[in-house]
Amino acid sequence: MVFNREDRRRYRDKVRRCLDVFAQLLRESRFEFDRPRAGLEIELNLVDDRGEPAMKNAEVLAAIAEPDWATELGQFNVEINVMPESLEGDGPVRLEKVVRDRLNHAEERARTVGGHLMMVGILPTLQEQDVHEGTLSANPRYKLLNEQIFQARGEDLHLAIHGEEALETYADSITPEAACTSLQLHLQVSPQAFAAHWNAAQVIAGPQVAVAANSPFLFGRRLWQETRIPLFEQATDTRPVELKAQGVRPRVWFGERWITSVFDLFEENARYFPALLPMCEDADPREELARGVTPELGELTLHNGTVYRWNRPVYAVVDDTPHLRVENRVLPAGPSVADAAANAVFYYGLMRVLPHAERPVWTRMSFAAAADNLHAAARHGLEARLYWPGLGEVAAAELILRRLLPLAYEGLDLWGVDPGPRDRLLGIIERRCVTGRTGANWQIDTVNALGDLDRHEALRRMTLRYIEHMHTNEPVHTWPSP
Repeated sequence: MVFNREDRRRYRDKVRRCLDVFAQLLRESRFEFDRPRAGLEIELNLVDDRGEPAMKNAEVLAAIAEPDWATELGQFNVEINVMPESLEGDGPVRLEKVVRDRLNHAEERARTVGGHLMMVGILPTLQEQDVHEGTLSANPRYKLLNEQIFQARGEDLHLAIHGEEALETYADSITPEAACTSLQLHLQVSPQAFAAHWNAAQVIAGPQVAVAANSPFLFGRRLWQETRIPLFEQATDTRPVELKAQGVRPRVWFGERWITSVFDLFEENARYFPALLPMCEDADPREELARGVTPELGELTLHNGTVYRWNRPVYAVVDDTPHLRVENRVLPAGPSVADAAANAVFYYGLMRVLPHAERPVWTRMSFAAAADNLHAAARHGLEARLYWPGLGEVAAAELILRRLLPLAYEGLDLWGVDPGPRDRLLGIIERRCVTGRTGANWQIDTVNALGDLDRHEALRRMTLRYIEHMHTNEPVHTWPSP
């Protein structure tokens, strides 16, 4: 598909019209907000019997044949969307069981076509030759997105990540982005409470990543504890060097300020980012609103989907009623379903308390400090030093143990979560902090113990051990040391 200047002008005009209608919807309080539920998406990798990438998501999805499963960017990716569950009572137990049952069924079906599922931030056995335009998923939208990003850049992508080892390479497609597989958490909020919830999610992004790091290897090199963060930022960057130097905003974006309304985020999208997919729908949102129909705001939501915020605002219409959600995107997938459930309830517990504080934490720290926390946590994991008001710079594990876990316990009590699942899942977060054992550290220790082998063979064997432990559903801090 080729977009012309008229397409882009019409799309810009339509996005602006959608913004006007969105502002009207916010003023008139048309949004539904009931007791929030916990919804999530998990992106997974596909491997063969040897633990190597398996480029067969089409075959695996055909074998699974369930509507809640979908393609992702690479042929070695799939994604499951888990319907929201209430957190009340044994809600976390129900959520964990639903995820576990779905993944077990999917694994059984994947095996019939020679594939296996792996929940991890970056597939350790992935090599540079595995990520090129030919391994993009067949969905035409991915090909179109790839074309538009490279048209905007005008040159190959430069990947440069310096950690324990260094990676410097170029890519001629956005397929390296497919290496990033995440756990995405959704929380429905009211328009009035949205800004406080988004600000709170930004504040805790660093601690979340520190305690959940699970992506230490990329293309055979040991880089950051959560290499997924810098990789995603670079793999979808539409800016050549000169535009970066001019201060043009990146499309994978933490942001640059605390907000006072959800409108701020959608307005920033329109103000700072040119359209990648300028496709207009026939519907006129003003006319729909005048007829009493809740507009989908298709152009506004499409544009929002091409700005990859770590905490993304989501507007959706369900049964002719608009909803708002915060989509938390900082977490890697895995290592086990128990670990993923623990990461989720830690987030949801904090999000029940921090947005409602009398003196919110974001009023006592700079936005830049929250952004710095995210990157320090991605680089160093639990050993990162993070800034927190009243504590100054403190080790991530200490911050979580001293300040954040008590708040998460309080938040889950306010949600009405039963003490049993609350204590078990937050206990997983606590033990990771005490032992220093995250998914990333387990991977590193296991590969180091296989040091007599060449790096790829060590990564392959580690991957097979990881998958074996993943299926026990025991949390990673209990996995045997190599």
